[in-house]
Amino acid sequence: MKRAIDFKTRIKVLGQNLKKSEQAVGIMLIGCALLSLLLANSSYGSAYLHFWEIPLSLAVGSWQGKMHLSHFINDALMTAFFLMVGLEIKREFLVGSLSVRKRALLPVLAAIGGMLFPGLIYWLFNFGEPTLSGWAIPTATDIAFSVGVMALLGRGVPVALKTFLLALAIIDDLGAVIIIAVFYTQNLSWQLILWAGGWFGLMLILNFVLDVKSILIYLLMGLVLWVILLKSGIHATLAGALTAVCIPMGKVDTGDSPLDSLNKFLHTPVTFIIIPIFALANTALILQGNLGTALFNSCSFGIIFGLVVGKPLGIVLTTLLSAKLKWTELPEGASFMHLVGVGCLGGIGFTMSIFVSMLAFTEANTEIYLVTSRLAILLASAISAILGFCILGLTKKDT
Repeated sequence: MKRAIDFKTRIKVLGQNLKKSEQAVGIMLIGCALLSLLLANSSYGSAYLHFWEIPLSLAVGSWQGKMHLSHFINDALMTAFFLMVGLEIKREFLVGSLSVRKRALLPVLAAIGGMLFPGLIYWLFNFGEPTLSGWAIPTATDIAFSVGVMALLGRGVPVALKTFLLALAIIDDLGAVIIIAVFYTQNLSWQLILWAGGWFGLMLILNFVLDVKSILIYLLMGLVLWVILLKSGIHATLAGALTAVCIPMGKVDTGDSPLDSLNKFLHTPVTFIIIPIFALANTALILQGNLGTALFNSCSFGIIFGLVVGKPLGIVLTTLLSAKLKWTELPEGASFMHLVGVGCLGGIGFTMSIFVSMLAFTEANTEIYLVTSRLAILLASAISAILGFCILGLTKKDT
């Protein structure tokens, strides 16, 4: 009896710690964005911006590369973020909420709708403009930020709704990975891409044929894959997601899971170190001149309306339509306003939207929109977070 009580106590403490962790992430990301904006526009602004451009030299074997600190954060450190996201996606599909077909279909369809509508809205605002390349910016959802905002509401939100949002955000990030791989790769070296494919195939063989369980081997091979992709023209962070596919699931019920062990190991440094550093580096924007001019253009309109209007519209309509056709079932205890609230939280683009914006605006005639797009992302994410929090907060009394 004592062991049972101890076990229940530990589970309860774990749940409380997880809840505090999710809340902390949302608050911390907001704090990092505000701090970075304040520093960039203070008397220390020049030194602060210069800090992110410190040159670095990387060497892996005979290969050497040079990049600025900001590039190292976006191309190297964020690979760990994509690795963790990939691990979460794989786990959900194998043993999580997405392992049952009917349960998996709802967040999949909702995520697809939540990507198509914002992309279409952005396209309508920017058709024929050089900024059209940023069409994928409003299609992304920030997992940590959106789940963190919902966690602030406590127990008043149905558990099934939280699971739905998490699954939706995970599928959304999978879509972002695919979009980056297909649409945002330049100057491709097909020879190196073939090498990367062969190396990835070898990693799959180690897992599914030879049953190799060593996490270290996969991480070392993932590092080599990162170097190959970096030189090939495909964004190197995709090495993280591909490596995650190869990490063995193992036996979850016995606690012998390499995937869960690696995911647990990555959670704290990625969530509380890498993502905040990414937020600091990529929100270092100088707010000078006419902000109205910076925000009143087709690029900003596409991002703001895409995230604030397109995301909830796509998520809610797709969810209701799939349930009406009996393809899926709505989350238990979820009302229409619950779905609207989740849809609004889906409009928190932040990390992934900023990441896509850096890939979208690399040409000389579009670099000016890097600052514009980030300002629009911050504004739209803030509006979406407030709307989602307020709507879900009003529904708490009904749960």
